[in-house]
Amino acid sequence: MKVLQFTIPVARDKAIITQSDLLPEFYPWLHRHEEIQLTRVIRGSGTLVVENNMYPFQEGDIFWIGSNQPHVFKGDGNTSPVQALTLFFNPQGMLGAVFELQELKKIKAFLQKSDAGFKVPEDQKEDIFLRMLQIDQTSCAKQLIHFMDLLHTFQSMNDLPSLISGTRLIAVNEQEGIRISYIYDYIMQHYDADITLEDIAQHANMSAQAFCRYFKKHTRLTFISFLNEVRVSEACKKLADGNFDSISTVAYQCGFNSIANFNRVFKSIAGKSPRDYIREFGQIEEKQDIY
Repeated sequence: MKVLQFTIPVARDKAIITQSDLLPEFYPWLHRHEEIQLTRVIRGSGTLVVENNMYPFQEGDIFWIGSNQPHVFKGDGNTSPVQALTLFFNPQGMLGAVFELQELKKIKAFLQKSDAGFKVPEDQKEDIFLRMLQIDQTSCAKQLIHFMDLLHTFQSMNDLPSLISGTRLIAVNEQEGIRISYIYDYIMQHYDADITLEDIAQHANMSAQAFCRYFKKHTRLTFISFLNEVRVSEACKKLADGNFDSISTVAYQCGFNSIANFNRVFKSIAGKSPRDYIREFGQIEEKQDIY
């Protein structure tokens, strides 16, 4: 299994980089870069891992990912191609002097406040996407004007929830990034199986005790907590999709060995019961034997 470099460089000859992707799958490895990243998912679905947090994503979602924030978009494994539009920019690079202008004081404060990333609210997604397209389709001075207009729009939004809870994770070097990527990938590929601590420790070439210390140090989560986060994230996608026979089926497909345990873990992570989660997506009336 090939693991690419943890730090991904992007073009250095422009202050604002736009990237349109139409690929068989999303870039599969945990990575980071100095540039702030704004990504609109045009086609595809899956799970976004940001540091030690997970978010299901689908077509239309837009995510702001902070500078040097470890992240990976993990596709859901279907055979359809994925498509995304991404903007990259480094407020400490070529644009550094621009953001020192007194007129951009509020925008600079917004950038500093948003270093942990956020998901664009549902009611703002289309407006932000149109502004991203303007940036992508222009160049030179016009592109910079549209870019500043985009930042002004973000700066005027209130209560954008952070993608992470608590403080940022400690920075890791290339070697540690590759090792963590292996661990994340193994868990996300085998979440539906009975993964034991011994299994994952062996995969990481560690003893079980050493793995527990290592994983907690770099993620602030225990292995079981992270595994449950992955399983609940996958269950949320299945429940929201509506294409399931019963909640019990979803529970077992996502690696839980009992419906009682699934309900307890799901509520502790999602903040609501599976039944309430389904109700939010209007699926509950369609399921007669929901359990």
